[in-house]
Amino acid sequence: MDFNFKGRDIINGYDFTTQELCHIMDTAMIYEKRVKSGEAIKDMEGMLVATLFFEPSTRTRLSFESAMLSLGGQVIGFSGADSSSAVKGETIADTIEVVNGYADIIAMRHPKEGAPVVASMHTAVPLINAGDGGHFHPTQTLADLLTIHHEKGTFDNLTIGLCGDLKYGRTVHSLIEAMSRYKDIQFVLISPEELKIPGFIRYNVFENQGVSYTEVSSLEEAMPKLDVLYMTRIQRERFDDPWEYERLKDSYVLDTEKMKLAKGKMCVLHPLPRVNEISVKVDDDPRAAYFRQALNGKYMRMALILKLLDEAARNPAKEAIDTTGLEYDRVCRNPKCITQTEQELPQLFRCTDKAADIHRCIYCEQRA
Repeated sequence: MDFNFKGRDIINGYDFTTQELCHIMDTAMIYEKRVKSGEAIKDMEGMLVATLFFEPSTRTRLSFESAMLSLGGQVIGFSGADSSSAVKGETIADTIEVVNGYADIIAMRHPKEGAPVVASMHTAVPLINAGDGGHFHPTQTLADLLTIHHEKGTFDNLTIGLCGDLKYGRTVHSLIEAMSRYKDIQFVLISPEELKIPGFIRYNVFENQGVSYTEVSSLEEAMPKLDVLYMTRIQRERFDDPWEYERLKDSYVLDTEKMKLAKGKMCVLHPLPRVNEISVKVDDDPRAAYFRQALNGKYMRMALILKLLDEAARNPAKEAIDTTGLEYDRVCRNPKCITQTEQELPQLFRCTDKAADIHRCIYCEQRA
């Protein structure tokens, strides 16, 4: 089967077909073996990734850099908005137009939802979303998928519990999108009322696709049913009200007593960093897969960089963003949308349901 990555930017989980996900995983496992064998890989020699991180990161930024270096390539970039011209007021568009001339591929993280969509409108090289606010994080999902494959041996017939911050948890949103395409998947959504899954995921995945899900507030109640438990931290940086964060931050803590309620072959994932939502005592449980998950992220990013750059070398022309049917007569009210800080951006909306008159911002996907 021919996998065409021509002109591709990776913005969310729907940018991959299930066949492409399997192809990337197969490639990742090949490179995992090559790395572990001690081979000096030179496949990306002379190529350069720019890691543009407008928001702090440890695993994602370092795994992108480690992935490129392990492929024989090189790295440039910055690790915070305060070390870039963003502090001087430079727009994303201008930053990307400049970096186009310095790098062969870009990995970008930004605190505002929809920022990678703006970047993709201006980049001449492949662009990978490394996380945009509480929106999406597609390459973390690649790490999650490889881990589930290693731990469970299948993507079908699984009950997946997602616990914690489901409202702002971009890794949760991306994983739901990816796993919803497999057979007989059931989601158990475990969160306080204030941090339930957002409307665009509820509508795009659960309602439109008829994917099975239940919502509960008790982790103990859910534990015996789960094949995979995806823990997340309550994210201080996503809250406008610090008191609201303090009230919710300790909503769920996975400890050894709760692990006794779980299946013997259940696996625990976490995108990291953790604060106190998983006790360190759980680390010794063989079902704790989160550190293996972090390493899997490197191999999946190696595979993704390789595929995107290989295709870009053979087909350098990028495809223009499809603007068919976009509407301009509305305003996005989401305070976390990139249009709120870069106000010269055109307000663009797509009608997703004519009968219900639902129009969504093309940047952050919130309903107008």
